[in-house]
Amino acid sequence: QVQLVESGGGLVQAGGSLRLSCAASGRTFTLYAMGWLRQVSGKERESLATIRWSGGRTYYADSVKGRFTISRDNAKNTVYLQMNSLKPEDTATYYCAAGLHGSSTWDSWGQGTQVTVSS
Repeated sequence: QVQLVESGGGLVQAGGSLRLSCAASGRTFTLYAMGWLRQVSGKERESLATIRWSGGRTYYADSVKGRFTISRDNAKNTVYLQMNSLKPEDTATYYCAAGLHGSSTWDSWGQGTQVTVSS
């Protein structure tokens, strides 16, 4: 099992920046990838960015490409989401997720952190 704890959400004006953090604990040696997703009430959860734990290859949704950057610190077992040029439509609850070796789905989820972008 891997446990995830997120931090860094909040209120920001449009055009501003925020950095989200997600610290993993437990059986972190089983990590294959980590990602960030978001959800607006009443809508489906949207995958934003993914990073391979080994090698660091990244993937982005078109909606955030060029504005958001996912990174990791393996020594701290932490993944980050740097969000720049934020827009009101980025307002959502943001979740980090962990995928483990041998799994085809997200196996662990953070508790979620709210990001609100005011116009």
